[in-house]
Amino acid sequence: MYQVIGADGRQYGPATADQVRLWIRQRRVERQTPLLAPGAAAWTTAGLQPEFAGDFPPPGAPPVIHPPPAAPMSLAPSRSMAKAGLLCGILSVTVACCCGGLPFNILGFVFSVVALIQIGENPQRYGGRDLAILGLILSAVGFVILTVAALLG
Repeated sequence: MYQVIGADGRQYGPATADQVRLWIRQRRVERQTPLLAPGAAAWTTAGLQPEFAGDFPPPGAPPVIHPPPAAPMSLAPSRSMAKAGLLCGILSVTVACCCGGLPFNILGFVFSVVALIQIGENPQRYGGRDLAILGLILSAVGFVILTVAALLG
């Protein structure tokens, strides 16, 4: 009868040779599993026992590690309109004193509204909602400055 020390460190057996062969097929016993043969004085490994040598699966080549498939190229969300709206909004406020911010406040308003519509319709493709809102606010401030300047003459 054989004794086996399992992967959990516990001793199993006594077991017959047929039982050990079943454990080998179940992959519960491997070549390096400690085994005490009947009548043996010392532990050895199951792979060194001639009666089990043909029962182990042949050692295979090391597993081939394939790199993961390349992910489809994903483009970052387009923020062109939102950036244009923000830029025009900034320009409408900064040049408001010399020319009332025209045409930048109008362009900033148009670009920002178009960006917000695009983002609302397809948020996966378009980004920059915060930029568009800021461009809209700055363009409105440019309109306010233009109005105040026109009223004051």
